[in-house]
Amino acid sequence: MKSLVIAEKPSVGRDIAKVLGCSGKGEGFLFNDNYIVSWAFGHLVELYDPEDYDEDLKRWKRETLPIIPEEIKLKASKDGKKQLNLLKKLMNDKEVDRLICATDAGREGELIFRYIYVFLKCKKPFSRLWISSMTDKAIKDGFDSLKDGSEYDRLYASAKCRSEADWLVGINATRAFTLKYNVLLSIGRVQTPTLAIICERQKEINAFVPDDYFEVTADFGEYKGLWTDLKENSSKIKTEEDAAKIIAETKGKEGAVKSIKKEEKRQAPPLLYDLTELQRDANSKFGFSAQKTLSIAQELYEKRKMITYPRTDSRYLSDDMIPKIHAVLKLLSFTEAYGEWAERVVNLPKLPLSKRIIDNSKITDHHAIIPTDGRLRPETLSEDEFKVFDLIARRFMAVFYPYYVYDTTTIITEVNSHSFVTKGTTVRDPGWTALNIAGKKEKKEELLPNVTEGQPQTAKKVTKKKKQTKPPSPYTEASLLSAMENAGRFVEDEALKEQLKENGLGTPATRAGIIERLIAVKYIVRKGKSLVPTEKGMKLVEVCPKELKSPETTGRWEKGLRSISKGTMETEKFMGSIKRYVNFLAANPFNTNTGVVFAPEPSKAAKKAGLKTFGVCPFCGGPVLENTKAFYCGGWKNGCKFTVWKDELKGYGGEVNGELIKKLLSEGRVKEVSLTLPQTGEKCTADIIINKNIKGLLELKNLKRI
Repeated sequence: MKSLVIAEKPSVGRDIAKVLGCSGKGEGFLFNDNYIVSWAFGHLVELYDPEDYDEDLKRWKRETLPIIPEEIKLKASKDGKKQLNLLKKLMNDKEVDRLICATDAGREGELIFRYIYVFLKCKKPFSRLWISSMTDKAIKDGFDSLKDGSEYDRLYASAKCRSEADWLVGINATRAFTLKYNVLLSIGRVQTPTLAIICERQKEINAFVPDDYFEVTADFGEYKGLWTDLKENSSKIKTEEDAAKIIAETKGKEGAVKSIKKEEKRQAPPLLYDLTELQRDANSKFGFSAQKTLSIAQELYEKRKMITYPRTDSRYLSDDMIPKIHAVLKLLSFTEAYGEWAERVVNLPKLPLSKRIIDNSKITDHHAIIPTDGRLRPETLSEDEFKVFDLIARRFMAVFYPYYVYDTTTIITEVNSHSFVTKGTTVRDPGWTALNIAGKKEKKEELLPNVTEGQPQTAKKVTKKKKQTKPPSPYTEASLLSAMENAGRFVEDEALKEQLKENGLGTPATRAGIIERLIAVKYIVRKGKSLVPTEKGMKLVEVCPKELKSPETTGRWEKGLRSISKGTMETEKFMGSIKRYVNFLAANPFNTNTGVVFAPEPSKAAKKAGLKTFGVCPFCGGPVLENTKAFYCGGWKNGCKFTVWKDELKGYGGEVNGELIKKLLSEGRVKEVSLTLPQTGEKCTADIIINKNIKGLLELKNLKRI
C-alpha cells in the first residue's frame, strides 16, 4: 500500500519526493513503492461565485442583497480542474490507503489541502507534515514525526470561517456600496481599515498648518550649547523677538558650567526576525516593497533552502532548537561573508541564550526566521536574494553578541540665567552594532571637551535659526506594516487592544498582498517611498461606516478565529455574528446620505471600446460617455436618462462638444457662449446650464444681443 503526499506547489513536491526517494515519474506526480507525491498550484478549489447559486445574481441589484447562501459551496478554480482530476484519480487509487497533507504549515496551507479533500469527497485517513525548513534533514525529520490530521481540525475550522466570512463581507459590502455610488468600490475586512489608517494620516497632513519657531545656539569655543527651557524640556522659542532678547542677554557674556551629568546606557540586540520586521527593514534599507521581500524570502526558503519558513509572526526560537543553533553558527563560520562574525560566537565558552532568544510561550505555528542548518552558499545568490539573506544572517548572529554600551554626557552651561544644553556620546563597547545590521539604533559618537562644574565659559557667538514645525510623514510600506501590526493603538477597547497586539490587521503572510490590492484598485499610489491615498480612496473611507473601517471589527474577528482554533468558540456562533454584520453592511449605504459623489469610471465595455469619460452625471453620479449622437450617462442600465444631444444648439449656430460638456459637468455653467438667434440671425452671448428638471435639456441664461 502507498501514501499519497499532497504538497502546495510542484517545487515543494519535487523536494519532498527527492527526500523520500521517489524516482518514478508520472504526469503531475512522482512515486516509488511506498509513496506517491503530487501537488496543488495554490488554491485548486475556491468558493462559489454568487451567480453559481442563482444566475440572476450575476446582475448587481439592491433587492438581491444581502447574499447569504444557506451553505457556502466549493468549486474547482478555473485553472485547477486538470490537477484536481489527477488528484481525484490518485486518491481513488486502490493502492493508496492514506494521505499526507504537506501543504504550508499554517492556516492558509491547511485550508488549501482541506478544500481539496472535502471537494473530492475523500474519506481516506490523512496525516499532517508540519515543518519549518525545506532542508532534506527537516523534511526527513518531519516524516518521522507525522501527526494525525484530526489534530489540525480546529485550525481548519478557523481557516474555513475566515474564508467564508471574508467572502460574505466582500461580496455584500462591495455590491452595496458600488450600487449606491455608481462606481466600483472594492471593500474588504482588512483592506478597508488599512486604507482608513492611510487616509487618516493624509487628513492630518492636509489639515496641518506649520508654526514658525526659533532656536538659539551659543558657541563657547570648545563646544556649543542649545538654549533650552529646562522646566519644559524644550528648545523651541515662539517669537523672533524672544530669540533676539536671549541673544542680547547672553552674547559676549560670561557664564559657567552649571552641571555635568554622565550616564552609562546599554542597548540589547534586536530580536530575531519575523516576516513583518524583515519586510520593514528591507523597505527602509533597500526600498523593497513588502511583496518583493516576501517573494524573495519564499525563494530562499523553498528553492535555495537557506532560511526557515518565512511566513511567521514569531521572533523567538523553541528550546528544542538549541542544538540547531550551534549547527547554523558553525555553517556560517565556514562562509566567506560571515566567517569572522560567526567564529566569535562559536568560540564562546557558552552561548548567551536568554528569554529574548528562546521562549516556547511566544511561538505559535512557527519560530523566528533564521538561516537553516543545510548547505549555506551566500555567494550563489542574486544581488536581491543576498540582501534579504544578509539581513537574516546578521540578525541571527547579532542576538548572541554583547550589549551595545555607550556613555552620554550632558553639560548645562548657564549664562545670565539662560541655560544652554550640550550632549555628547562616547562608545564603550560596540557590541552587536559591530555587525552593521539593519534597524540598529547606534548613537553617533560626539566627543566633548574635558570641563568641570563651575568652570567659567564665555558665549563668544550666539546665533538664532528660524525653523518650522513639520507635518506628520505619509506612510511608507515600513511604517504602514508597523501600523498594521500594532493596530491596537487605534482602538479604545482594552481587551481588543490586547487581541490586536497578538494579531494586528491581517497576518504577516497577507499584509503585503493587502498593500498591493489597495494599489491595484487605485485607492492608494506609491510616490517614491510613500503610500498616498487617491481621491477615490479618501472618499471611500468617508462613506464607510465606523464598523467597516475600524481595526476594532477586525480585532473582534481575529479574537473569534483564534478562539475557534483553540477550541473555545463554536463556528456557528462566529458565523452567526458575521451574518448579522453582513445584514447591516448591505443596508447601510442606502440608509445613509453622505452627499459624496465619486468621479465616474467607464464600464468594462467602455474601457474595451476605448471610450473616455467627460465627468460625473449630475443626477446619479455615473460616468458621462459619448456616442455619435449624444453625451449620455453610463448608468442608463440602472434607469438614468441623462442625455445631451449633440445637435441641441444647432439652431443657435452653436456646437455641443466634449469641452463644453466637461466644463458644464465640472462647473455647472458655461458663461458667455457666442450664439446666433434663429429667428433674426442676430449675434448674441448666453450662459449655458443643464436643466435640473429635464435630464439633459440645455438652457440658455443671461442672453445678451451684440
